[in-house]
Amino acid sequence: MGTMTTRTVEYPADGLTMIGHLALPAGVDRRPAVLLGPEGMGLSDVERRRADILAELGYVALAFDLHGGRYLGAPEEMLARCLPLLADPDRMRGIGHAALDVLRTEPRTDPDRIAVVGYGTGGAVGLELGRDGADLRAIGTVNALTTGRPGEAARIRCPVWAGVGSEDPIMPPAQRNAFTAEMQAAGVDWRLTVYGGALHAFHHPPVDHPTVPGVGYHPQHAQRAWRDVVNLLAECLPVTEALGA
Repeated sequence: MGTMTTRTVEYPADGLTMIGHLALPAGVDRRPAVLLGPEGMGLSDVERRRADILAELGYVALAFDLHGGRYLGAPEEMLARCLPLLADPDRMRGIGHAALDVLRTEPRTDPDRIAVVGYGTGGAVGLELGRDGADLRAIGTVNALTTGRPGEAARIRCPVWAGVGSEDPIMPPAQRNAFTAEMQAAGVDWRLTVYGGALHAFHHPPVDHPTVPGVGYHPQHAQRAWRDVVNLLAECLPVTEALGA
């Protein structure tokens, strides 16, 4: 049957050389693919492992880079890069499209069957790809209830699922309401899951460096959010369809 394989891929974006992690399922046939975006700190082994799991499930998966191969563990450094980025939809789209192009041109990828799953800043990048009219089968986000420029959500062509912790001070109820109002006004097929008692980045295992206030790991909800991501992909991007089952 063979095994899943991985390799690093380098590509230009945002004036940097990005270093992504590509995971390929066993076999040689074309498969549906998932673009996987990291939290604002940048690509880490957490996202690499998630890409590997998706490959084990039968997807081509690319965990994309945000910071030119760097992981920004210092909160001040992370915020200094991410806050201007989050305020600039065109920069986010450039980062997203560069990674999407790498994934789409991978020979194992079915270019007509791609989804984006992103966390924090990586989720915001995924939403901007949707607002830019990218051909996607699904957009899944956690901790990324960002709103876009007026009217552009109408260009989203696929279902959107979003997850957030009820106690997340970075994505408070007012932000939730603004996000859902935008999606509803645009006629998007959207869903929002609120995980009770969870903080920001509740899905991410504890790290050995300082974090911004309001961050905390919630093991139960982390597992539930991952199941919700997998269920979204099973609904909108089933592997069985690609395998002819």
